[in-house]
Amino acid sequence: MTAARFLVVLDADSTLIRNEVIELLADEAGRRDEVQAATEAAMRGEVDFAASLRSRVAALEGVPVSAFERVRGRIEPTPGVRELTTAVHERGGVVGVVSGGFHEILDDIAPRLGVDRWRANRLELADGALSGRVDGEIVDGAAKASSLQEWASELGVPARATIAIGDGANDLPMMAVAGLGLAFNAKPAVREAASLVIGPQDLAAVIPLLP
Repeated sequence: MTAARFLVVLDADSTLIRNEVIELLADEAGRRDEVQAATEAAMRGEVDFAASLRSRVAALEGVPVSAFERVRGRIEPTPGVRELTTAVHERGGVVGVVSGGFHEILDDIAPRLGVDRWRANRLELADGALSGRVDGEIVDGAAKASSLQEWASELGVPARATIAIGDGANDLPMMAVAGLGLAFNAKPAVREAASLVIGPQDLAAVIPLLP
């Protein structure tokens, strides 16, 4: 694999895209309000992310697989995201996304937005519908940090040449291990811990910070 000059790793929900995918899926189950409240608490760091995700996914039990296509159609890329990924590539960098969201949506949207590699949770299916369980290990804050480090190692990128961008408490671990941690559209605790606060809603603001 060719070495990269630098690595930019973004969160997905409310960072790469403007939506919270689990809330769109919860719409399909008629349970958006309760899932939205639980998501907000998790992003503020008030509850354990993995436990919160399991409880929110449980609320999706019975949502048909056909809902994925409707949800994909509602996804709104964050303004400036394509400009950012283009600029990273022009400068010899790589774009990664590591998300507490779901491969079922990210596998479609990530390549269209210029993302080179991504990691997320998977939803367990049973009889053409969601079972209400996560399939495999949960991508939490620790997994986000380790993904950034693993990708940097694979690409020959030193830690100082990595940039992590996120909005929620589960992004803090990867922001802590990155050379530059950027809070984007972020919760108060994330803004306080970040190297820099950017936004409010345009990822092109990151371009002047690229190596």
